[in-house]
Amino acid sequence: MFHEVVDGRETGADVDVDELAAADLLAAFGALVSEAAASVDRDRLVGGIGLTEADAAAARDGDVATLSLADGAAVLATAEPDRDADAMVAEVRDHLLMGMATAVLDVDAIAARIDADLTGQEVQQALEGRTTLTLGQLAEILAVIERRKP
Repeated sequence: MFHEVVDGRETGADVDVDELAAADLLAAFGALVSEAAASVDRDRLVGGIGLTEADAAAARDGDVATLSLADGAAVLATAEPDRDADAMVAEVRDHLLMGMATAVLDVDAIAARIDADLTGQEVQQALEGRTTLTLGQLAEILAVIERRKP
């Protein structure tokens, strides 16, 4: 899943966590989603998952910065029927919250270190699923957490 990109489980590549950049994570997310989207009929992306035509095209092109975590997980789950999109989203959120505890970071510290225009409260809402978390925001948040882990 998306958080597994950091240790290479999803991409097969080792990532230098000390120099982990959000852009690198986002590129890896784009590769995961575009590979999955390419294996699924476009009509299934739009009709089955409920993506807009623009989001389906972006998923196929790997341009996933504005795609929500839920939609990205749905694309992966559609390509791999043994995976559940809701479970993947919950796993990512759990990973982020555990990472924050390990790295001794709070939402305000994360908000101060990311380029996304989010307040600490908005970061918290996104992590809790009360507002949309885009894959671009996920990449930024995950990069901050992973760089701070001991």
